[in-house]
Amino acid sequence: MPTVMASPRASLPVSLWIVVVLMGFSAFLNYLDRGNLSIAAPMLKEELHISPVQLGFLLSAFFWTYGSFQLFSGWLVDRLNVNLVFAAGFFLWSAATAATGVVHTFAALFLLRFILGIGESVAFPSYAKIISLNYPPARRGIANSAVAAGLVLGPGFGMLFGGLLMARFGWRSFFVLLGLLSLLWLLPWLTFMPKKHHAIALDHDSAAAPNLLEFLAMRSAWGTCLSLFCSNYLNYFLITWLPFYLVRERNFSLDTMAKIGGLAYLLGACFSLLAGWLSDRWIVWGATATLARKTVSGGGLAAAGLFVGLAVVGGPRFSVAALTLGVVFFGVTASNTWAITQTLAGPKAAGRWTGFQCFAGNLSGIVAPAATGYVLERTGHFFWAFMIVTAVAWLGAVATFFLIGPIKQVTWRQKSLSSSYGGVSNVGAGL
Repeated sequence: MPTVMASPRASLPVSLWIVVVLMGFSAFLNYLDRGNLSIAAPMLKEELHISPVQLGFLLSAFFWTYGSFQLFSGWLVDRLNVNLVFAAGFFLWSAATAATGVVHTFAALFLLRFILGIGESVAFPSYAKIISLNYPPARRGIANSAVAAGLVLGPGFGMLFGGLLMARFGWRSFFVLLGLLSLLWLLPWLTFMPKKHHAIALDHDSAAAPNLLEFLAMRSAWGTCLSLFCSNYLNYFLITWLPFYLVRERNFSLDTMAKIGGLAYLLGACFSLLAGWLSDRWIVWGATATLARKTVSGGGLAAAGLFVGLAVVGGPRFSVAALTLGVVFFGVTASNTWAITQTLAGPKAAGRWTGFQCFAGNLSGIVAPAATGYVLERTGHFFWAFMIVTAVAWLGAVATFFLIGPIKQVTWRQKSLSSSYGGVSNVGAGL
């Protein structure tokens, strides 16, 4: 079994704080890169003379490979050096972003969105593996909250500044500069990436990562997948439809919309960091990981669903306040989502568990925008679309509290490290 090497109360070395910052910034770039095509869509559609159907395919192409490659990426980071796998994925998605600014055909753009999804698919399995190997359980809240803050800040920055920068410098220049400047991240990463396992010593003769059948037999696995699907449904609803709702339904100007969205996501990032730190403190002060992680993650998701639902029933100011609180509490729940997974899976299974969870959870990236558009077309307003978001968020909270079991590492059966998702074995003894 893995050996814990660090006391829960031990302070983190400076090098690991640098890694936290680098992971958070990479998550920021990850979500900025995946969302910038939506911001450029009006200009891109006019310049390339593509149809609405073609634009829809472009916007969804990312999720086709991003979701489907999660299984492979999770397997990969458990088999190879996770630091280098992550660096390779980062290079691939940054290069795809830069190349997007220089191509001139629909087919080339479509291919680059595919490549972007493949590159970004390594991110969250890599985060999970790196954190589980280097951060003790009582420090994983703050490490994961840095990643969560980045994923919240990315859409906020895009909404607030992306459109303004594209309007001033052109969408092509924005993509090229963003992709090329992002590549500079690789220099500090290759310098400061963990050279040893600070929290865990792996014994390669036992407790290797589980196969797919073993994973699917676990109630907690299904609970984490359902919880992520539901929280992502809320997140992707806000990313894809919030600007349209504020402008068309609430009659805000584009500038006002950008300020509202930017402020909401900035607050969400700040509260994500605060929630991650507080959950860690709570564990250090004596709370169980089950109580601390589930309260923050499940409670945050329930509150986010409540406030997003309330946004559709009041006046404009009330709506803005409720939406802001919805984004804030999404940041709260995101701060502990992956800390739960990393603890349950353990260091050898963290990549694969996260890969499968991301595969299931990111199906909401396909479902949420389409379902909202369908409801809007049938009803002519956003009321039921918001109510669906609330219901889905509450379902995720229920899954977090009741479907996921105690937050402690599963004891996997003894087997060879060469096991893969395709093999057959007994269910883990700790289930």
